[in-house]
Amino acid sequence: MNKIPLLIDTDPGVDDALALLMAFNDPRHEVVGLTIAAGNVGLKHTVANALKLCEVAGVEAPVFAGCPGPLLHPAPDAGYVHGEDGFGDVGYEAAQRAAEREHAAQAILRLSHEHAGKLLLVALGPLTNVALALKLDPTLPERVARIVVMGGAVTGHGNITPAAEFNVYFDPEAAHIVFEAFPQIDLADWEGTIAHGLLHDHVVEWLAADSPRARFYERISKKTREWSADRRGDYWHSADALAMAYALEPDGATELVDRPVVVELGHGHARGMTVVDWNRQNGLPDRFRILMRYDQARFEGLIRAALAAG
Repeated sequence: MNKIPLLIDTDPGVDDALALLMAFNDPRHEVVGLTIAAGNVGLKHTVANALKLCEVAGVEAPVFAGCPGPLLHPAPDAGYVHGEDGFGDVGYEAAQRAAEREHAAQAILRLSHEHAGKLLLVALGPLTNVALALKLDPTLPERVARIVVMGGAVTGHGNITPAAEFNVYFDPEAAHIVFEAFPQIDLADWEGTIAHGLLHDHVVEWLAADSPRARFYERISKKTREWSADRRGDYWHSADALAMAYALEPDGATELVDRPVVVELGHGHARGMTVVDWNRQNGLPDRFRILMRYDQARFEGLIRAALAAG
């Protein structure tokens, strides 16, 4: 069986790490590259984290360093959630392998040609690298079979500002470029994430598995899980894991809604907001397939399998 080529644009991040382990564990997909952006933390750390996770998982996927910041305006990172290094500040030993010399945006374009018409592009972080690739070559969407984006807050309940989700808020201009370019985008947003919480007690059980992946993930996620338990109660949430579940097994979606979506680029309270035209008042096409509900048991099963937790 020919595997689906999977290109992941990401900013690891504890959330991203779980999603990457899910992708590495899926026999139907081949991870052909990891293109790395700044976001959760700075680019030096996100690249190092991607390389280390590949090493822990025994995966040789090439890692390409990309943009060190947003296209236009500086934005705050999320080191207070993920640790200043993005992986819980546990002081892990750096990976032996280095990143490739090719820039992430150029790698996106090259891989889109090598896997034209088959490529699954999953964007888990700010969309800076993908936007830059589009500016270099606007024909990119013609070669991408499917794009899944983790981003947005579709009814305006943000997680970084009252109205905006972190990935879009970090680089709204990039999100605008990407949202305008692709004829269809599968969107897994923050509010979908909140609807698919993971009980802390269950997560602790999974992370007790006797596997290198579970042991490493238990270490790097401890800080963010404690932060979440203090602020959000009994459930932990992994936005990137939900997006990856939808990417790998789209038939697990139980409710999808097609609507137009635009990004607010102003500099007031609504900057980075993803505005959904729920009533189709503006006459724009329904180019966004928004994930509202995913089979919870399937989602948790994919996480357990990725951690080798049975």
